[in-house]
Amino acid sequence: MDKLQAMQVFVRVVEAGSFSAVARDARSTQSAISKQVAALERELGAKLLARTTRSLALTEEGERYFEQARRLVAEIAEAEASLVDGRQQLKGWLRVAASVGYGRLKLMPVVRGFMAQHPGVKIDMKLSDGFIDLVERGIDVAARIGELPDSSLVARRVGQYRRELLAHRDYLRSLPKGIKPPTHPDDLVDHNCIVYTGTGMRSAWRFVAGPGASEPVGTEKRVPVAGDLQTDSSEVVRAAVLAGMGVCYTPTWLFEPEIASGEVVKLLPDWSLPSPVHLVCPQERHQSAKVRAFMDYVAAALVA
Repeated sequence: MDKLQAMQVFVRVVEAGSFSAVARDARSTQSAISKQVAALERELGAKLLARTTRSLALTEEGERYFEQARRLVAEIAEAEASLVDGRQQLKGWLRVAASVGYGRLKLMPVVRGFMAQHPGVKIDMKLSDGFIDLVERGIDVAARIGELPDSSLVARRVGQYRRELLAHRDYLRSLPKGIKPPTHPDDLVDHNCIVYTGTGMRSAWRFVAGPGASEPVGTEKRVPVAGDLQTDSSEVVRAAVLAGMGVCYTPTWLFEPEIASGEVVKLLPDWSLPSPVHLVCPQERHQSAKVRAFMDYVAAALVA
């Protein structure tokens, strides 16, 4: 058995989701492809795929092996591509992770341009508002928002946004008599706060005073917040705000068109929280030409 070839076949089967798709691409038979994967399982002494008549699923051992095998196969393909015409030819899969809102609104337009410039590259975009272990999930590059904890990841700062207090104009119009839009963070005690639980600020929001605030610049306020809706999804926060359900504390890019039109209002423009945006990648992936090219392209696009 050619172990490397069997590993490549296994990776393609998992990515394609079927033996038949790989067989068609390889101009082979489904039986031949299945036998190669079975031979790899015998060699490893572990079952990698759970097969049914309609679908394939990775076993627990298969998930662990797949992430390592996929990375190795990609590195070999990249090394071979670098010999073509004596220069680097970017090709193969690049696995990119980001939060749902940032990935949809900010990263995807840039990714489209990168793919147009490098047609041999395919993007596997993983969007999640939860924490993703890059090494465990086989991620090549991720966009991380906020201060980075100490880690072994290679980081490159590509921008900064401000988290601000926002509300839909319908929410402000519907406030009970005697309740006014907040003019200071302490006023949030009177308001229904849509709480995003994907950060460390689920029970209290942290504000920093700007030049026009009533307190000295740089003054920090941590204000307890409460409301009748909390979520770990930025898309749910967006939907709730647009439905006039309450106030939120979120990056303004989540509502750029609505802020421009006046539909969504900034409530405390002199109180906000600056947060950096970084691209990060595992140490071992930083040597990849695809990863470096992607980080360079995204950084230049976002700065522009």
